[in-house]
Amino acid sequence: MKKIQMVDLRSQYLKIKDEIDAGIQEVVDSCAFVNGPAVKGFQADLEDYLGVKHVIPCANGTDALQVSMMALGLKPGDEVITTSFTFIATAEVIALLGLTPVLVDVEHDTFNIDPVAVEKAITPKTKAIVPVHLFGQCADMEALQKIADKHKLFIIEDACQAIGADYIFNDGSKKKAGTIGEIGCTSFFPSKNLGCYGDGGAIFTNDDKLADEMRSVVNHGMKVRYYHDIIGVNSRLDSIQAAILKVKLQHLDEYADERRRAADHYDKAFKDYPQLKTPVRWDKTTHVFHQYTLLTEGIDRAALQQHLMSKDVPAMIYYPVPLHMQKAYLDPRYKEGDFPVTEMLSEKVISLPMSTELDDEQLEHITSSVIEFLEK
Repeated sequence: MKKIQMVDLRSQYLKIKDEIDAGIQEVVDSCAFVNGPAVKGFQADLEDYLGVKHVIPCANGTDALQVSMMALGLKPGDEVITTSFTFIATAEVIALLGLTPVLVDVEHDTFNIDPVAVEKAITPKTKAIVPVHLFGQCADMEALQKIADKHKLFIIEDACQAIGADYIFNDGSKKKAGTIGEIGCTSFFPSKNLGCYGDGGAIFTNDDKLADEMRSVVNHGMKVRYYHDIIGVNSRLDSIQAAILKVKLQHLDEYADERRRAADHYDKAFKDYPQLKTPVRWDKTTHVFHQYTLLTEGIDRAALQQHLMSKDVPAMIYYPVPLHMQKAYLDPRYKEGDFPVTEMLSEKVISLPMSTELDDEQLEHITSSVIEFLEK
């Protein structure tokens, strides 16, 4: 049996090696390493795929969030509401810009930000909401958009884990994750569903003015070369990474199908074990399974993880410490117990390997190893 990894990037690469190698070689031959044709080509392809007017490539997903907030003109002291159950980057950029992160709890079933909690957290200082489309499916964007419209707030979607997912509105219409609010952000970190072979990110918007502002922000605040009208940063997606992403974008829906196939295998294997709650697949969004995350009940999660390691099955905890309990983000406004769902999830969730390249033999070994622990 092939070695099991959380994400098998090498096997994925070998399937598209000729396409990837040709794309990289084309960039090397052209020597257009920064903002070259490969970047422009990938940008256009991603705009078409997402059905969005503007994609602004940048250096990573964290920069995408920061640039978004800079372009919206948020000022120190402005409050930005986000979830406490997410990777640190979501709150990190809020704090770095001198804004005030306002944390709220998540929904018990989807693990995504709770719209009811969001509305309760709004104050006169609130300027934006950052929903995180966690683990591969969208937050309740229709409810959040109604709240944002009512209170005149911006929405910046953190779609780093859900690129390619569809949000389904009540009228049956669909939009891609990251294209519903004023701005959407994604990361192309190698382990993402659409990942490059280094760092990379992108920002999406349908607003012409915002797009123009963000293009300036990522390029040192320039609109005309050597004329700096605003404070900016240096955040670029290099041409080699763009060439890789251009190839992989053509396979993104296929990758999502393969991830769902693996998730189906897990769901079927665990359906009769009440100690494990399999991921909810909400009918308002497709699920692209960036992670396959189980909610454990009445078992020792650490012991399960150790048992899986002994069987050469990696398993990860996303996320063991909520943002409001992280040392760097301790705040007198929040204390342990304030976000019961988030805190419960941090204590009970565990993620199994999830990759486009998981074969039946690997999936059977993973599931039988989990079941062996449950039945001993």
